[in-house]
Amino acid sequence: MYIDTHAHLYLDQFNDDIDEVLSTAKENKVQKIFLPNIDSSTTQSMFALCKAYPGVCYPMMGLHPCSVKENFKEELSHIKEKKNSQRIYGVGETGIDLYWDKTTKEIQIESFNQQIEWAIEWELPIIIHSRDAQDLTIDLIKNMKHEKLTGIFHCFTGTIEQAEEIVDLNFLMGVGGVATFKNGGMDRTIPDLDLAHLVLETDSPYLAPKPHRGKRNQSSYIPLVANRIAELKGIPIMEVMETTTKNALNLFRIENK
Repeated sequence: MYIDTHAHLYLDQFNDDIDEVLSTAKENKVQKIFLPNIDSSTTQSMFALCKAYPGVCYPMMGLHPCSVKENFKEELSHIKEKKNSQRIYGVGETGIDLYWDKTTKEIQIESFNQQIEWAIEWELPIIIHSRDAQDLTIDLIKNMKHEKLTGIFHCFTGTIEQAEEIVDLNFLMGVGGVATFKNGGMDRTIPDLDLAHLVLETDSPYLAPKPHRGKRNQSSYIPLVANRIAELKGIPIMEVMETTTKNALNLFRIENK
């Protein structure tokens, strides 16, 4: 089976056909999907979807860096409150985003550091968003390096040097639709990335792989990403499926059922 380690299937884009989306995912061997939260506005719909599809959808709690505003401490309190009342499987989506708004950089760092501390305390993987901030997020993880700190650098599009730093920190890299883009740059790095450090993701409804680029992404497209990785590395797609699935199961401490 495949695992989609990062999908926002609880968003409005899936309101009309979520049952079909999940059925199609299953038909394409995508049997487990991990749902990173965005902020308090998405919590209810995320947990509702996980309740409706136990053993398929798994919730995570975090504050997305683009949602870090003046009220971010209230948002962080919401995360802790939900974690105390619901089982979650990761801390995220969190991190730093300097593409949309650099003015919130300092409070983004404060929010991220708090969530790193929780990931260590709760012994949960942390799911990192690092748009235009790859080196900064790596440095922040380095500053708080801990034997219990691990997770995923979501939507990895960095250099081999950055990948080596991430591996040294005991983190995995999430590879999604960008790997299939002609101008994505991943054709230069994926051949040198060890499968032992990779997991698959979609970031649905965003970043759909070719030939669906520009349309709504969904978890059933995971095999397209796996196939591209297999092509670039010159290995069977089955090897990509088996290794990335094992990596995800180990990270999230889920049994293969």
